[in-house]
Amino acid sequence: MDRSLSHLAVAGYRSLQSLTLPLGSLTVVCGANGTGKSNLYRSLALIAAGARGNLVAALASEGGLPAVVWAGAQRRREPVRLRLGFAGRSLSYAIELGYHAEDETSAFLLDPAIKREWIWAGGPFHPRNVLVQREGSVVERHDNGTRRLALEVPPHESLFTAVSDPLEAPEVFRLRSTILGWRFYDSFRTDQDAPARQSRVATRTPSLAADGGDLAAAVQTILEIGDSAGLQGAIADAFPGCRLSVETSQPRFRLRLQQPGLLRPLEASELSDGTLRYLLLAAALFSPRLPPLLVLNEPENSLHPDLIAPLARLIGTVSEQTQVWVIAHDPELIAGLQQRPGCRTLTLQREQGATVLPGQTVLDRAAWRWPALA
Repeated sequence: MDRSLSHLAVAGYRSLQSLTLPLGSLTVVCGANGTGKSNLYRSLALIAAGARGNLVAALASEGGLPAVVWAGAQRRREPVRLRLGFAGRSLSYAIELGYHAEDETSAFLLDPAIKREWIWAGGPFHPRNVLVQREGSVVERHDNGTRRLALEVPPHESLFTAVSDPLEAPEVFRLRSTILGWRFYDSFRTDQDAPARQSRVATRTPSLAADGGDLAAAVQTILEIGDSAGLQGAIADAFPGCRLSVETSQPRFRLRLQQPGLLRPLEASELSDGTLRYLLLAAALFSPRLPPLLVLNEPENSLHPDLIAPLARLIGTVSEQTQVWVIAHDPELIAGLQQRPGCRTLTLQREQGATVLPGQTVLDRAAWRWPALA
């Protein structure tokens, strides 16, 4: 499985007029408020939504295409286009969306239509490397320059959902599996009604859910088949003398944190917001089934300053095993992550309404070419 992306490219999405970002094994995205960090997080999530088959629904939840396309100055008569893409070591992908044709009779004219898609071998795009191409409603597979598969696809469906046979198009199946393996964690709830504070019937959980509701099951899974010593070490690093356990005598597992000086362990319902959030992050990062890409959006939120350095060490350790993307604003967390080998820091700025990465050279930008423009 391809576990390394070299570039992410976005054009025409919110403040991302045209941006290409180089990625490392650990990528830290930072910048002032309003520079576009969250838009990058959403753009990655949109690519994942396309692999799941609900890209149009994901855009609709943001207000539809009119609400998300680049709102800056555009050339007259230039069609509205939203482009998303990434380059990987073995397989790369790009998608282009726009409005339906003006002569469409459907009432859903504001829904985005998928205009073109590409899957190609290697990182930099070249027409000879194209494996699968979608033009309008037609998807074709190329094999040594020969078209082996052609089928029609509705404008609201990605080729990932239309081409599902691993024997007919193994590269589509492989890339879709990789993208579906990406994991996103953003703003765990820690209020009294948060899913992580509630007990629930437990099943083996090799990866923590996005809402953290299966925290106790995820911790018990790590204790049984994962890096139990590493998890307990990370807890002790953040909370000296503390140890995690799970009450498993009932079908509804209960998380427990034993603290020095207390006669009984504290349960999830009793933990402070910051403590619970750190435990959620630790369970996510010590997953026995690490994803090919792990994306954390401002994980330092609600954490006490004393927990920032342990969090940086925790994230850095995981980045040695899989690719990690962190959107951060805390200077101490950023500095701690920058000490890790392979860390790439991207400091975004906003110029005339557009998100930019200062210091990029022509050669840097040339590392990515949109297939339609190549």
